[in-house]
Amino acid sequence: MRILSWNVNGLRAVYKKGFVEAVARMDPDILCLQETKLQEDQRSQEMINFDTYQSFWDYATTRKGYSGVAVYARKRPLADRCGFGIERFDTEGRVIELDYGRFVLFNIYFPNGQKDDERLQYKLDFYRDFFSYADALKNQGRSLIITGDFNTAHNEIDLKNPQSNKDRSGFLRIERDVLDDIISRGYVDTFRYLYPDTVKYSWWSYRFNARKNNAGWRIDYFFVSEDLMAEKVVQDAFILNEIEGSDHCPVGIELDF
Repeated sequence: MRILSWNVNGLRAVYKKGFVEAVARMDPDILCLQETKLQEDQRSQEMINFDTYQSFWDYATTRKGYSGVAVYARKRPLADRCGFGIERFDTEGRVIELDYGRFVLFNIYFPNGQKDDERLQYKLDFYRDFFSYADALKNQGRSLIITGDFNTAHNEIDLKNPQSNKDRSGFLRIERDVLDDIISRGYVDTFRYLYPDTVKYSWWSYRFNARKNNAGWRIDYFFVSEDLMAEKVVQDAFILNEIEGSDHCPVGIELDF
């Protein structure tokens, strides 16, 4: 099974930049999208009934053209839901949960904390409360796959210019400590586990020719519960730098059950 995640920075915009062709090349069984920037009535029929996929959507109810996540899946899950039960987070359209029995998949657009201290705290609260929710499932023996735009680079290897960004949200010590804590609680960053020394990024600013110069950040992840690594279910993890159309590129994992 091949699962991909991609922050498209506007689904309507990326459709004009070769989205259909890119998905055909990548050939995912499940495709998780973040930052769709859509309301329910703004979706085209092509978006809803894309190729042979079932589609699942979550929207921001706070304002239009903001946030939003979607999942395209070839196989229908046993159950699906949006959000994780806390209204201040769920109204921003950031979480889709799909239960496939053997595993539970979360597609998440984690908040950005760069606007001000209030949004930084919102981001930290979101991390805390979501992973409390995830821990409850994991403690029941469920295998979890958590993917999306985490909006945080974990370590210096994960961004081009760590020193000049150490006081910027996205690489603050308090945010990086959260990822340390997640790992200590039994989750594995699949790409870094399999490729501990590989320098590869998943997001580049639109300014300063950042993508051309590969001055990027790795902020898009697949975290899994450690049982999926121990049982060698996760066969590979990858970052598809060659896929364009957004300021992010897709990331993915290969699974064998």
